Amino acid sequence: MTTQPATALEQTVADVTSRTPTVEWSVMVRDAAGVPLAKHESDRPLATASIGKLLLLIETARRLATGELTVLQLVSRRDAIKVTDSGLWQHLLVDDLPVSDVATLIASVSDNLATNVLLDVVGLAALEQSAQDLQLTHTRLHDYVRDERRPEDPPRLSTGTAGELSDLMHQLGQRNVVDVPTSTCVLDWLACSTDLSMVASAFGLDPLAHVGPDRGITLWNKTGTNDGVRADVGFVEGRKVSLTYAVIANWNPSTWDARDAVLVGMRSIGESIRGAVNS
Repeated sequence: MTTQPATALEQTVADVTSRTPTVEWSVMVRDAAGVPLAKHESDRPLATASIGKLLLLIETARRLATGELTVLQLVSRRDAIKVTDSGLWQHLLVDDLPVSDVATLIASVSDNLATNVLLDVVGLAALEQSAQDLQLTHTRLHDYVRDERRPEDPPRLSTGTAGELSDLMHQLGQRNVVDVPTSTCVLDWLACSTDLSMVASAFGLDPLAHVGPDRGITLWNKTGTNDGVRADVGFVEGRKVSLTYAVIANWNPSTWDARDAVLVGMRSIGESIRGAVNS
């Protein structure tokens, strides 16, 4: 029995994951029909940092579509769990913002304070039900964002697998997550993402202005970063085809600072994706 030669994308994934043996990878790239093109340990659950905020965006969009929430409904940060790191709202003067603006902050700059405010509105229990409805086994947002995790808190903000997350992005691209209005709303928010530091770094897009096509590519993505965690999931439309991807890397930061090696590897996968969608 002969073995088919690996595609360029498959070879890139194999090369990246083999070069960093102390990094746990979960990778999946799917074609326009959702069929896997390249993968590595795609069913391995890993920490995904802010990727779990996707579930919050989906549930918020669903409630906007049903009228349970309205886009101009004001929500307040006054009583929310205060948190630093990623986000802009902590640096702004206004205490109250419309729901849709808060979701835009989460999608565009992974705003931690905005996440906690919206979680107060939606609730973690609703996100658990949403994940079950979406038939997600390992992909979850477990908790509020916290500057310090206490022993009684969930140890990770979110977890997921590349297989589930790449399929979720595929379903979003097909407007099949809940319904068309919900999917379209989430994609509108994700189009504003400013973090192109990982897989998407290979696309050469302007981080602050890529809502429309540029260089033959349109991108919708969400990222997650933490000590020992880098994750990027996205839906990419090119001149020829569209692809969805999920690339997650975990490592022990106390034994090795793998960040540079991981980012180089993620960019290599992105370069292969760019070649595939525009070949």
